[in-house]
Amino acid sequence: MIILVTAGNTATPIDEVRCISNIFTGRTGYSIADTAYRMGHDVKLLTSDQTAEVIHAANWRSHFHIEYYKTFNELEALMAKEITSDRYDAVVHSAAVSDYKVEGVFDAQFKDVSAGKVKSSSNNLWLKLVPTPKLVDKICNEWDFHRILVKFKLEVGITDNELLRIAEASRKHSMATMMCANTLENMNEYAYLGCEVYEKIPRPQLAFRIVRELEIIYDSGRSYI
Repeated sequence: MIILVTAGNTATPIDEVRCISNIFTGRTGYSIADTAYRMGHDVKLLTSDQTAEVIHAANWRSHFHIEYYKTFNELEALMAKEITSDRYDAVVHSAAVSDYKVEGVFDAQFKDVSAGKVKSSSNNLWLKLVPTPKLVDKICNEWDFHRILVKFKLEVGITDNELLRIAEASRKHSMATMMCANTLENMNEYAYLGCEVYEKIPRPQLAFRIVRELEIIYDSGRSYI
């Protein structure tokens, strides 16, 4: 298979030197891409993770290709370019994409003080955040991808039963083939993987199981539900 994997976080610029981001590093996405490559697949990884391990992997593997991004806009542009190229059999969208972007910076009197570098002299600053488009929802709808799509869902402070209910509704909404879902509290221990019926997967086995399920789905000729 030819597999596209997204990984890492997206930076939300406040100005030209400051940004908002999240805690996710891209290690899960890299692990999936690395596992897929070792299992004989052609892999392209879009990631914000520029650790030495990731850079080294890109330098010596003939079928392991990496492009880097920092911001939401950069990731969106890369995904649009790659997905509409019509060359991928599967997309694994594990990137932790920003839900909001900054549309203005305001002082205590609500005067817009947006600038290349917002001055640090104000006692209080207010950021206006507006929702970003859901990139995972663009994959099938806007970018017309109708092969294998794996979506990821993270929730906080809910039970596993609630997680599975939310995850399955989210999978159907995005027309994803398969969902990987977990909670922040248990993310280092296990995740649920499936479609309608979910299996609890120990974290160390997750990358292999995702790639193996991709192979099974690909061989069966099934795409999305």
